[in-house]
This record gives sequence, structure tokens and C-alpha cells, in this order.
Amino acid sequence: MLKRLVLIVAAALLLVAGLLYSQRATGPLKVSGFVESDEIRIGSRVGGRVAKVLVEEGDEVRRGQPLVELEPFQLLEQQAQARGELAQAQAEFDRLFAGFRVEEKAQAKAKEEQLVAARDRLADGEEDIAAAKANLELAQAQLELAQLKYDRTEKLIAKSNASQSDLDEASAELRVARATAHVRGEELGKLQRTRPQDLKEADARREEAYQEWLLRDHGYRSEDKKKAEAAVKSAQGAFDAIERQLDELTIRAPSDGSIEAVDLRPGDLVGANTPAISMIEAGRLWIRAYFPENRLDVQVGHEVTVTVDSFPNRKFEGRVTFVARQAEFTPGNVQTPEERSKQVFRIKVLLQSGSDVLRPGMAADVWLGR
Repeated sequence: MLKRLVLIVAAALLLVAGLLYSQRATGPLKVSGFVESDEIRIGSRVGGRVAKVLVEEGDEVRRGQPLVELEPFQLLEQQAQARGELAQAQAEFDRLFAGFRVEEKAQAKAKEEQLVAARDRLADGEEDIAAAKANLELAQAQLELAQLKYDRTEKLIAKSNASQSDLDEASAELRVARATAHVRGEELGKLQRTRPQDLKEADARREEAYQEWLLRDHGYRSEDKKKAEAAVKSAQGAFDAIERQLDELTIRAPSDGSIEAVDLRPGDLVGANTPAISMIEAGRLWIRAYFPENRLDVQVGHEVTVTVDSFPNRKFEGRVTFVARQAEFTPGNVQTPEERSKQVFRIKVLLQSGSDVLRPGMAADVWLGR
């Protein structure tokens, strides 16, 4: 009887211990949330009138795939103008950096040598002055001879030994001799007066030709080259800006994903920097969930397991990428342990598998621990 009583007491103790253990034992923490994804709203920086809509809602697209094309309006004309201005600036830049051609330098050098020779001839003008003096002396001698002939003819006329025609002839010869002597004297005076001025003018022309040759030999100024280089960069920037605007006329998918919403038709106007298409980025799914404060031992980087109702026999991998620093669901400050357990903190779990079958909006359970 005593032995039976001991067995009954031992069984009762084991039952109570098992009950207490079962009440205190806790399984893995599970919180619920929904599968979400990043929505991308795509548009154009320039805007314009829609020419083509190349996708529809639900289409799967790849990164860089054209989605919408806009009409170019006047951009093609602006591009042609910018291309011409760039070519003009580049040609001026090349001309300045290439410098003068060999033929241009030789031409300037030949002109300078020609003017040097002319100045040397002018400097050697003593021969011209000597010739002019000789001509003047000859003219004066002819004048004296004509004067003597005229005087003899007058005496002969007085003695009736010469006719009036002889006197007229002598008078004409005298006038011609006087005029010739006067002209030769003017020529000599002109040479003697203008020679210094001619030498100065010849020196100035020779110096001008010499400096022109130096300019072509040394090439253009560095300031002009820098100005031409800046003009090329400015024209290139204007052309590149038009190119980017033309590229913005085609709205492309920034990543792989699926089209969520398209509310465009050809002929519609799309504003600059205005969303035109909404798409869901592929391969990036995450879950928003809330952990109670008394179980908040989860940290960024923790690996978790995710299950969904649609695939009850499959588990998915996830990683905690965000834990809120502030509690949600007020009251935010309570004093009793029971009330404090009602506070929750938002977490974000990035799914590392399941992007092939999971869809945004699915209900999901997050299990702390793997």
C-alpha cells in the first residue's frame, strides 16, 4: 500500500513538472507581414508628346528596354545647329594649333626680302642724283648754246644778214632749252628732297614685312589658342546637352521588372520630370513586420526563415536589413511589464530567395532563427 502511494505521488510530481515545463517552453518567434516590393515611377527629364507606347500593364521588361518614345519636336534642328557650331569651333582650334603653312611663311619671307632689296636700291640712289646732275648740266649747256645762237641771230637780223625765220627758229630753240633746263633742275631737286622720306618709308615697309614673317614663323598667340580651346569645350557641351535631351525622348526601364501601370496613349503630353510609367523592380522583395518589445532581440543582419500560405511546404530565406529605433502603436511610455509587451518595433526583411514564385501582397510569416 505504501509503495503504491509513493508511485502515485511520483507520477503526480512528474505530471506537474511536465505541465510547468510545457507552459514555460516557447517555440520560435513568429510575426506576420506582407510581401512588398519597390515601385519605380519612370519619366523623362525633357517631356513632350507621346509618339509610341511600347509596353502594356503586366509586361516583363529588361533593364534598358524602351518603354515609351516621345516626339523630338525641334530637338533635331537644335542638334544639327549644335553639330555645326562644334565643327566650326573645332576647325578654328585646329587652325590655330597647326599654325601657318610652310607656303605662307615662305611668302612672308620673300616679301620681306623684296622690300629689303628695294630699300637697298633706294639707299644707293647717289647714282640717280649724279645722273640727274649730269642731265641738268647738259640742259644748261644746251640753254647757253641756244642763248648764244639767239643773240647771234638778232645781230644778223640787225645787219640784214638773217631772215625772220632764222630768228624764230633760234627763239624756239631757246625756249625749249630753258624748259629742259628747268625740268632737269626740278628732277634733281625732287631727288634731293624726297630721298630721306623715301628711305624712312622703305624702312617702315621692310620692318612691317619682317614682323609679319616673325608672326607667321612663331604661330598664333597662346591666348588665342586657349580661347579656341574654350570655344570647342563650350560647343561640345551644348552638343552633348542636346544629345542627352534626345536620349531622354526614349523612356527606358532602369532595371528588370514588370510594368505595374501605364496610362498613356500616342498623342498624350508628358511633362518634364513627371512619372509616366510605374513598374515593379524584379528580384527585390521584402517583408514589413512588427516585433513585440519583449522579444526584440533581433538585429540588422540576422538570418530569418519566411513562410507563406501559398506555399506551406516551402521555406524561404531572408535577412533583417532594418530595425526601427522607435516603438509604434502608442502608448509610447507605460510603466507595467504587461503594457510594455504591447509595444512593437517595425523591421524590414529582405528576401534572398523565392523571387521566382513570390508576389507583392502575399501574406507571410517571419520566423526568428533558421
